[in-house]
Amino acid sequence: MKSYKFIHFILVFVLVLSLANCGKKEETKMTDTQKTAAVQTEKGKKPPVIKDYENIDTVKTQMAKLAPVEITYDSSNLTDNEKKVLKLLVKAAKYMDKIFLMQVYKKNYPILKELNRKTKEDPDYVALKKYFKINFGPFDRLAAHKPFINLHVEKPKGANFYPAKMTKEEFEEHIKANPDDEKAFTSNFTVIRKRKGKLVAVPYSKAYKKFLEPAAKLLKEAAQLAENPSLKKYLNSRADAFSSNDYFQSDMDWMDLKDHKIEVVIGPYEVYEDKLFGYKAAFEAFITLVDHKESEKWAKVAKLMNEMEKNLPTDDKYKNFNRGASSPSMIVEEVFTGGDTKAAVQTTAFNLPNDEKVRQAKGNKQVMLRNIARAKFQKCWIPIVKEVMAESNLPLISFDAYFNHVMMHEYSHGLGPGTIEKNGKKTTVNKELKDHYSTIEEAKADVLGIWNSQFMVDKGIFPKELEKNIYVTYMGGMFRSIRFGIDTAHGGGNAIQMNYMLEKQAFFVDKETGRFSVNPDKNKIIEAIKQLANEILEIQALGDYERAGQFIAKYKHISPQLQQALDKLKTVPTDIRPIYAIEKELGKK
Repeated sequence: MKSYKFIHFILVFVLVLSLANCGKKEETKMTDTQKTAAVQTEKGKKPPVIKDYENIDTVKTQMAKLAPVEITYDSSNLTDNEKKVLKLLVKAAKYMDKIFLMQVYKKNYPILKELNRKTKEDPDYVALKKYFKINFGPFDRLAAHKPFINLHVEKPKGANFYPAKMTKEEFEEHIKANPDDEKAFTSNFTVIRKRKGKLVAVPYSKAYKKFLEPAAKLLKEAAQLAENPSLKKYLNSRADAFSSNDYFQSDMDWMDLKDHKIEVVIGPYEVYEDKLFGYKAAFEAFITLVDHKESEKWAKVAKLMNEMEKNLPTDDKYKNFNRGASSPSMIVEEVFTGGDTKAAVQTTAFNLPNDEKVRQAKGNKQVMLRNIARAKFQKCWIPIVKEVMAESNLPLISFDAYFNHVMMHEYSHGLGPGTIEKNGKKTTVNKELKDHYSTIEEAKADVLGIWNSQFMVDKGIFPKELEKNIYVTYMGGMFRSIRFGIDTAHGGGNAIQMNYMLEKQAFFVDKETGRFSVNPDKNKIIEAIKQLANEILEIQALGDYERAGQFIAKYKHISPQLQQALDKLKTVPTDIRPIYAIEKELGKK
């Protein structure tokens, strides 16, 4: 009996010791994050949102690619009321930051909350938080949206506009089974959610109500102080649109702004963030001051929209003369931006509105941010071309040629097919090309921008001596945009143009130096531009999704020669990082 108890005791002791050792071995395999998660789970708390992150030196290197630039403004010609209006608009624009943060990624706010807590404990988190805010999320916009926080999580193609696990097929099957839902589901101003196992469309006015309501209140306050009647009208109607979810009238009112000192646009516009379908508009804001003297110079270009349409290198049946012809041009100085436009790479110019009904009634407005364009040209553009372009081409580069092409790019968004007919049904290019639309549209605007720059020289609107600068400057700009990543609409569109021009021998690469140059035979590049423009305009006019996909697959890539050139630019800033003087005045929150 005693022997049995002794043996039993030994067996139990060995078993306990074995289990204890197993526990120790398992514990040594756990990472610090896993340990923290385990402790928090034991206490009934949720595990940390941030599980791992990129080497902090890598994050700082990425951040260094954005050259800091202070964005000042001159308010000397504003009245006291106008100065108050300006600051109210900046406060409203900050709500666009909050909404866009929600639109980009479902877990953005929990991650930001943890970053805020961690920055008090660990200096590494300060850099992470800063870069998170620059990118509006944990995905690096300068590195094809690769995650730098939670490294094993991919960014959903549909951002946070759709359920994360929803497929294209599921969306399309729902519409096929519920045709009455198509308008709401494909609307620019709804998010798609899953309720009780079924997909539903939720209006922006409801989805983002907690931010849109205070933003609308600030717009109403600004409207009360506004001295310009057209600005007052726009601010009131845009505030109303935030609750009605109908942006048509306020877009019309924005087009009618006249004799105003403050140029403002605020709301949901561009669809670049939606890489699943290209349907959903992201919230953004531009708060700017008008340079009336410079704007007047471009007024004569705006009057030639129909002539530019007539001159498009495509079949007459694809040309669009039904859009409104007002197309005002504004040269402005940026004061502040919010939301989508502020994420990593900064906007130089924009062409709005995107609503085809408004374009048909009023045309579209081109707005050029001159102070941003000059900052980019000095900080990024010139250092880039010095590294990658043939020395013989460098003297031909000019800011005026760059500035003019950007402006003509914006005008060209308003040219070509918009509302089209397909299979006997009225539709739009955007809806038919879906996720291919943004890349195709940006390539179109670029190539037509250069086509129309030559047209303006031929018409005597641009000086004849500018002609020698146009094409070299056009090529130089491609490198800057491609550096943003060919997964972006602008970067992808420029990669298409670069490869097409090389194929048609409009551009050359020196085999010894690897430097790029433009064919000195002007006719060669003009013919290549003509052919490329025709291809893109036909794709849009036919709403041919398959052809668009094949075209993009053929030309949207980085060739070995192009990669070699891009490798030379590792120490050159990719873009600028604005530091707004007015934000310092208001105090950061």
